[in-house]
Amino acid sequence: MLDSRTHPPLRPLKDRGKTLLGYISVGEVETHRPWFGLVKGWGILDQENPNWPGSFYVDVRDRRWVKLVVEGLVPALLRSGFDGVFLDTLDNPPHLERTDPKRWAGMTGGAARLVGAIRRNWPQIRVMQNRAYEILPQTARSIDFALGESVYAGWDFAAKRPHLQSDEDYRFQVEALKEAKALNPVLGLFSLDYWDPADTAGVRAIYARQRANGFSPYVSVVELDRLVAEPPP
Repeated sequence: MLDSRTHPPLRPLKDRGKTLLGYISVGEVETHRPWFGLVKGWGILDQENPNWPGSFYVDVRDRRWVKLVVEGLVPALLRSGFDGVFLDTLDNPPHLERTDPKRWAGMTGGAARLVGAIRRNWPQIRVMQNRAYEILPQTARSIDFALGESVYAGWDFAAKRPHLQSDEDYRFQVEALKEAKALNPVLGLFSLDYWDPADTAGVRAIYARQRANGFSPYVSVVELDRLVAEPPP
């Protein structure tokens, strides 16, 4: 997965047989994106994500947003050489609906429909969904890959350090991903955890745990500009 604007040359990666997915934030819009002003003018942006300044929640129920994603953002990535899309921030619609069920009624369903609309309009591309476990039962058959971010180890934004997830949260995520695989047996399952690169034993343990779960595991730093390689045994 690579950002749509700041990425290395794609052709050398494609020549090495890599599947390249372009990043789209579909549950938020960041101020640095060229379409931010347009979407803000529609009046469908809400509060700023407290963990990511400059990124605002978007109303995924709005047909203009769906049209922009499906007919604008996705084809722009494909034209630039990507094989498909990485759909991020789909956790936000269910979160908003939980916090204010009346105001945000239908956001969870809207998120699932957006994924479905991408698949219907672009049946041949590769699609990866990040988290959004609430909609995985509806989207599992429409995507190629599911990513569990912060399954075992996440990032504490207040303390500014990685932390282990609770046993309950860890089990919930693992089960949600495996249930999605049961719905779509060819679905690729991936995990992305955050940990201190200097703790080689901890990094090694994360890779081993997630591989045992049946995932293709990765460990990163919170800036997401560096993957932490699996240490040798």
